[in-house]
Amino acid sequence: MKPIAYCGLLTVALMLALHAPPGGAAAPLSADPAGIVATLPTPASPHWVWVNDFVFPHMTDGQARLIDGDSGRFLGMLSTGYGFTRIVISKDGKTVFSPETYFSRGTRGTRMDVVTMYDPTRLAPVGEIVIPAKRASNMPMMADSELTDDGRFLLIYNFTPAQSVTVVDAHGHTLVGEIETAGCALVYPTGPRSFFSICADGTLLNVHLDDTGHATTRERTARMFDVATDPVTEKGVRGGDTWQFVSYSGMMYPIQVTPGGLAPGTKWPLLTAAEQADKWRPGGLQQLALHAGLNRLYSIMHRGGPETHKDPGREVWVYDLAKHTRVQKIALKHDSGAIQVTRDPKPLLFSIFIDSSTLDVYDASSGEWLRSVENAGTTPTILVTP
Repeated sequence: MKPIAYCGLLTVALMLALHAPPGGAAAPLSADPAGIVATLPTPASPHWVWVNDFVFPHMTDGQARLIDGDSGRFLGMLSTGYGFTRIVISKDGKTVFSPETYFSRGTRGTRMDVVTMYDPTRLAPVGEIVIPAKRASNMPMMADSELTDDGRFLLIYNFTPAQSVTVVDAHGHTLVGEIETAGCALVYPTGPRSFFSICADGTLLNVHLDDTGHATTRERTARMFDVATDPVTEKGVRGGDTWQFVSYSGMMYPIQVTPGGLAPGTKWPLLTAAEQADKWRPGGLQQLALHAGLNRLYSIMHRGGPETHKDPGREVWVYDLAKHTRVQKIALKHDSGAIQVTRDPKPLLFSIFIDSSTLDVYDASSGEWLRSVENAGTTPTILVTP
């Protein structure tokens, strides 16, 4: 082995000699400037996207990465603790809220849950609110945490396995308390002082708050979904006063927010009988997106059996919400498990998959592929736009 090692050292020495600058001395490197803090513009571009990452290989350090969809440029990252699900952006765009979990010994010890508040221009923490150490660390989904419609209260889903919702005053930056939601999961805002949770029997728990954030009423609705024959996923999207939920088979179940409470809308199919026979169905971790201005619903589609509702797809089908008809198919460059659409008049469609680090960007109107961004995450989950 000695001759091989000697030859390797000789080769390295020759390469260094060949590439050495004239005179034999390496040119000195200039010192990096110190104390420089970059800032992001405000308001945020509507074409930015937060790629939320559970980071399965090292779950103690979740991440949220900010990417510019127009250029594909990486803008910055937040370190967001153990079992991270998603960030929530304040209604005025001036604060990023992140429900987070930490342990006193890193991977063990005393648990502490907090809501960390970040400055979106410097991506730096500016404060935190201690909350009950009950925050759910389930597979990430949008309904793990949401703001009420006026942005006053941050609602955070808990699972211990007892189910409840922590309420935080997002304006006063204080903990309000906890609302029990036994048998009902997640949070879906319906107004400035109300939200509902989905219950295991297909009913909904409709909760109203007072101006201090405490529950004034908690009422179960009639059964909205048939959990035995065609269960819905929890991955609902909202347009105006209507939440849209999709079943395993591709049936849409609208839930309308009315002055008299929550009411079921007319259900409608995403698939024709022929498409169902061909085993097309929706799937993915964040399988639906909605653009309110265009009145369009976007759904990841794949071929598979009844229990493949979490599988990725290579197509996004687009529907007219007024006519309940498909108007477009978008062929994807890569498998997709999560999609999001920006809210502006010229929207982008973002697509990513948990087993890939590539973020794909499309024109949401034409379906044209615009660019792909590599290294957008380790195990990316939920996409959030400003």
